[in-house]
Parts: sequence; structure tokens; C-alpha cells
Amino acid sequence: MSLDIFGFRALWSPIFLIFVILITASYFLLTTKYTHVFKNSKPLTQSQIILFGFAMVLIYIVKGSPLDLMGHLMFYAHMIQMSVLLFIIPPILILAVPVWLWKDIWSIPVLKTIMAFFTRPIIALVLFNVTFSLYHIPFIFDVIKTTMWLHEAYTSLLFMLAFSMWWPLVNKLDKNRSIVGLKKVAYIFASGALILPACALIIFNDSPMYAAYSDPKLWAQALALCVPQATLASLDLSGPEMFTSLSLIHDQQLGGILMKIIQEIVYGIVLARVFFDWYRKEQEETEAEQLKAYHPQPVE
Repeated sequence: MSLDIFGFRALWSPIFLIFVILITASYFLLTTKYTHVFKNSKPLTQSQIILFGFAMVLIYIVKGSPLDLMGHLMFYAHMIQMSVLLFIIPPILILAVPVWLWKDIWSIPVLKTIMAFFTRPIIALVLFNVTFSLYHIPFIFDVIKTTMWLHEAYTSLLFMLAFSMWWPLVNKLDKNRSIVGLKKVAYIFASGALILPACALIIFNDSPMYAAYSDPKLWAQALALCVPQATLASLDLSGPEMFTSLSLIHDQQLGGILMKIIQEIVYGIVLARVFFDWYRKEQEETEAEQLKAYHPQPVE
């Protein structure tokens, strides 16, 4: 059955699109027209413009496009949403915001205190992975997935904790760069290991875990989070099988696999970058030492 039966509002979330446009406009106004408000401001680089635009497009796709509706219909679509929201968008946003703007943000006492605590590597790592794992406990998941305010609040919390988790890896504020060199490798491996139990539980469970996808009543409640009540009341829906040929267990297993694959790809890219930066730094230090050895300083 086609998703068109849910209507334009459910498919494309025009209100959320307006929100994304306002955020984008605010970013470019602050970093172009009103740069005089900030200390040591500099023009945006082309990469920052591209990264921020890309991040906004991804946010809209994840939370405003038909993918958001599909996330309430099929578990695997929900896991794609979460993967992009937690593992791809946060590092892109961190890199898209200019260093001079981050410095001003960190100079605000309240924000500095909050960010300094939540971006400590161990705290960030543990809080994110524990919160993520708790979310995928069946009872907790079903309650969150069928309660509007709880769903939005918990998703926002996960996003902020993901942001904190990524900060030590990709931020370019030297004074706040908590981990460097090969410590980043350990951090990446630790993050991958901590998220593995939740993914394994989903992938290797031999029965459907989440009533929000298997119980028609709860499934309809979950749909109500993104489909207007009037539209939902006019439809005769029995369950996810109307929109996918996948069985519930295969849908669940595919979701767990996709989450782990996307996470591993992203971590692999970051890991390769860490090794490249570390190798380049080692080479530069070695060349500097050799140059110093061949050209000793004259003795006065």
C-alpha cells in the first residue's frame, strides 16, 4: 500500500521544514551579517557552508521526510533514522560551526559548565551508550514510541548526548580537545563495544521484541505521533504488513544490522582520519628532528 494515503502533512511535515529553514537562516545571519557581535570572527569557509547545509538536509530527511513516517511503520526505517541522527549529523554540525563561534559559546558561563561536564570523554561515552541501550529495552521503547512528549524529549536527549559523545573526537578547539592521537582510537573502539550488546540483542532475538510494531493497537498509537488523528481515523489499517513484505522478526533483525553497519562505517571513516593525522604528525616530528640533527645550532 502506498504511503500517499497518509496525506501531505504526514509525509513532508511542513511545520518542521519551516523550523529547519529558520535554523539555517539564523546560522547564516550570525556567521555573515552579524559577525561583528562576536570576537575574532572570520568569514565562513566553503566547507563549513557545505557541511551545515548538508546537516540541515539530513535533519529534515530524518525527521520531516517520508522516512519519519516509515520509522513509525517499520522498525528498520526507525533504525536508519536513529543511525543518521546519532552517528552522522552530530560530527558534521560540530565541524560546520566556525571555531570562533564555538569559542564564544564556550565563553558563556552556564553553557561552559554544562558542556565541560558532558563532553568529558568517559562521561560522554557512558551516558550516551547507556541512554541508547535503555531506549531499546522493549518496555521503555514501547512507552516512548507511543507517547508524543516522551518521544520528542528522549530523542532530543539522545541527540544531545550523541553530540557530547562526538565532541572529544572532532572538535577543533585546542583547549577543549580532551583526547588526542591514539587515545582517540581507544575511544572509538570503546564506543563501538558499548553499543554492541543493544544491537546484538535486536539482531539475534528470535521473536519480535517491540509491541509498537507487533501490536496493532500500539502500532496505531505510534502512528498518531506523525499522522493527524482525522486522517488516521479515516483509514482501515491492520499493521505493518500492509506496507512491507518483511516479517516482524526480519524487519527487527534488518534494523539491528543496519544500525551496526552504519555505525561501523562512520567509525571506520573517523578511525582512518585519526590514523592519518597521527601518522602525518609523527612524520613531521621525525623530519624536524632529522633536520635539526643535520643542521646543528652554532655554539656561541
